[in-house]
Amino acid sequence: MDRTTDILTDYACNLTYEDLSPEAVKQVKRTLIDTLGCAAGGFLSEPGKIARSMASSVSSDMPARILGTDVYSSPDMAGFANGVMVRYLDCNDCYFSPGGGHPSDMIPAVLALADPMAAGGKDIITAIVLAYEVFCRLSDEVLTGELGWDQGMFSVIGAACAAGKIMELDKNQMANAISLAVAPSLPLGVTRTGELSMWKGCATASATRSAIFAALLAGQGMTGPSEPFEGKRGLWEQAVGRQVQLGAMGGGNEPFRITDSFFKAYPAQIHTQAPTGLALELQPLVSSKEIESIRIHAYRSACSTPATEPTKWDPKTRESADHSIPYMVAVAFLDGGVSPASFTSQKISDPGIRELISKITIEENEEYTGKYPGEYNIRMEVSDRSGKTHAAHTSFPKGHQNNPLSDEELEAKFRGLSSGVWSDGQSAAALELIWALEDLTSLDELMDGLVV
Repeated sequence: MDRTTDILTDYACNLTYEDLSPEAVKQVKRTLIDTLGCAAGGFLSEPGKIARSMASSVSSDMPARILGTDVYSSPDMAGFANGVMVRYLDCNDCYFSPGGGHPSDMIPAVLALADPMAAGGKDIITAIVLAYEVFCRLSDEVLTGELGWDQGMFSVIGAACAAGKIMELDKNQMANAISLAVAPSLPLGVTRTGELSMWKGCATASATRSAIFAALLAGQGMTGPSEPFEGKRGLWEQAVGRQVQLGAMGGGNEPFRITDSFFKAYPAQIHTQAPTGLALELQPLVSSKEIESIRIHAYRSACSTPATEPTKWDPKTRESADHSIPYMVAVAFLDGGVSPASFTSQKISDPGIRELISKITIEENEEYTGKYPGEYNIRMEVSDRSGKTHAAHTSFPKGHQNNPLSDEELEAKFRGLSSGVWSDGQSAAALELIWALEDLTSLDELMDGLVV
């Protein structure tokens, strides 16, 4: 195998629970709370229903649980269905450096195989840390979006490593699992351009499905290309245009990348988080009816989507609305809060939102661009009819490592997102189990307790 495959294979096969830092272990628990809460929030969504319907039609002699049900499917289809639910609200965690995406999209791959393999909590924690390490280290080196690809290009690799870890693949099998994940999986960036479709929230779930399938194939002895990254027509040549050198992986004195991930306070795209928070900060100070203009000063990545995608100024779908800074800011000022209920068809078509959007401008601040992604600087200036200007600024939106959600706030987010699906008792029991994840001998009690 080529050098990149060898590095990833050795790391995946050699990583143990004992190698993990206490910070990494705790962050896994925090992340699982956040991820399962997001899945509950997406349980009743149309994409979630479609994915569960398809998964429930598949049976397997290696049955994996569909989250929130007592129905089993094949591991790859259970991983897909669970991944769709996790991603639907666009409220799960983020990693940027400056590449990245939503690494918790890979967690359903771990759960889908941990279930039939009766993996214990320490194995699950180790596999999740591994998935994050692979995805994030690759994302550190390549900004997939600017090359026209979607983030599943790397999440499929991290998820395949994690799936192989749960299956206890040997080095030869793990190398082939990685290769079989890489060779067929180049997701197009068109998923996140124009008027966004349901697939926006399903694309990385599809990558998870492919990752599980690759690990299962490799476990049966299937071989893949020997140079999936560095060979002729391999990933680096075909998709990146240059050879990529991976740096040191987590462990020893090198921090694990999962500790650099952060959580969202609002169910929307990462670049909307800071503007939404500022709008909610300023909202009590000025009536929406009195607003003359809203000027937003931002780093380039926050400006680029509204500037190049007209649909973000007039969204027609939930998927476009939760990627729209103008929409999120307008809702925040009009309603004084943002929640999953902010994205109903009636709300999205509200003329009042369009009127307020027409008063918003977004401008790049070159100083802010220079500090990104280390800082997420946004300044908002709201002028009212009296001529008074109200201003607010942040470098780190709520949920960022430098402005983190506390354990209590994460639990509140979990309960809020799951309130329409699970009872208070179910949520409390799930939280107790997750905080003691390393002591679990299997996922049975957790999964059984979350049946709707």
